[in-house]
Amino acid sequence: MTEEIQFYLSEAEESMQKSVQHTNSELLKIRAGKASPAMVEDLRVDYYGAPTPISQVAGITTPDARTLLIKPWEKNMVAEIGKAIKNSDLNLNPQHEADSIRLNIPPLTEERRRDLVKQVKNETENGKIAIRNIRKDVNDSLRKLQKEGTSEDAVRDAEAKVQKMTDSYIVKMDELLAKKEAEIMTV
Repeated sequence: MTEEIQFYLSEAEESMQKSVQHTNSELLKIRAGKASPAMVEDLRVDYYGAPTPISQVAGITTPDARTLLIKPWEKNMVAEIGKAIKNSDLNLNPQHEADSIRLNIPPLTEERRRDLVKQVKNETENGKIAIRNIRKDVNDSLRKLQKEGTSEDAVRDAEAKVQKMTDSYIVKMDELLAKKEAEIMTV
C-alpha cells in the first residue's frame, strides 16, 4: 500500500475519532436528570465586555445529584452568571447566595425525557453524517489517486478499509446513543 493511501486512511481514522469525541461532548451537555457541570460550563457570561465561558470565571461543583454550585472567582460575577443562566435554554432558576449560585435540577417529566431522547438521536445522527462525509471525502481522494496512476486493487482495498472503519465508528455512535438514552429514561 502506498504512503499516500496510508496517509488518507490515518487521516480518516483521526477525523472519525474526533467526530465521536465531539458527539460525546455534545451529549454530556444534555441533562439526564442529574446535575453535571457540563450543562453550564459553556454558557457565556459578559466578563469585562468579552463573552467568556462560565468555566473560565467560576468553579462548578455538584454537592449532590440534583444540585450545581457555581462559585465565581470574583464576587461581582455572581449577578452576571445568574443572568446568563436565566437567559439560557436550560429552564433553570438560579438561587443567589452570598458569593455563589445554586442551581437545583428538577426531576424530568416523561414528556421532557422523550424530547431529550429526540435531541440525543439528532445529535448522534449528526455525528454519523459527519463520519459518512469523511468516508465520502477519503474515497474521492482515493479515486483521484487511482486516476494519477495508483493501482486499482490498492484503491479498492483502501476503500474497503475505509468502509470497515466507517462501520465501526457508526457502531460507536450507536453505543453512545444507547447509553445516553438509557441514562435519560432511567427515573
